[in-house]
Amino acid sequence: MPRRFGYSELVAATNGFADDEGSEKEALDKRTLKWGVRYNIALGVARALRYLHEEAEQGVLHRDIKSENVLLDTDFNTKISDFGIAKLVDSRLRTQKTKVVGTYGYLAPEYINEGRVSKESDMYGFGVLALEIACGRRTYQDGEYNHVPLKNWVWKHYLDGKILNAADEELKRDFDVNEMTCLLTVGIWCTLQDHKERPMAEQVINVLKQEVPLPMLSAQLQNMQDSPSDLTNG
Repeated sequence: MPRRFGYSELVAATNGFADDEGSEKEALDKRTLKWGVRYNIALGVARALRYLHEEAEQGVLHRDIKSENVLLDTDFNTKISDFGIAKLVDSRLRTQKTKVVGTYGYLAPEYINEGRVSKESDMYGFGVLALEIACGRRTYQDGEYNHVPLKNWVWKHYLDGKILNAADEELKRDFDVNEMTCLLTVGIWCTLQDHKERPMAEQVINVLKQEVPLPMLSAQLQNMQDSPSDLTNG
């Protein structure tokens, strides 16, 4: 059950409402985060989603997983923020219909087209975020990429057998190859068009911890044709 927090509790919990938590997007914009930090951010978000989806007393769908809603403290510990459009999970239903809210580019296709929200639609947003962390790019490319969604750009490298070509050039190859491969693969796994083929948070965590093999993904799993909504930069 939700509980009401007193003012003094909020002051203590937020260190006097200190503004010392810049978002993951802002951190990447201001400087090139080292690879180990980036990987831990992705793992931290996956763990937060596992808690919301599976471990909380009442399951929660965040509905707006994106870089701006990932907060980092001064030690780069990860927190998910902005639960203003979150929705409680109805355990009797796999998906629920609702008004479409959130940020285009991070929204799953079944959510955009049919208003169907689920754990898998949250995982889609995580997948886009994972690709942004690994690639050092926003979800829509400018200039020569002609607004191609980042997931499609990474998919092309994956299908060519050259997924590491999607890694952030600013890292200057200073990353763990296995971890980079894991994060990029997880990103496209989570953004598959068919929500039934996407992993749950627990599966993502196991892959990122390299406790289970990477999934083998095929072109048939990903419909590369984008709807008009997918080509709108939100």
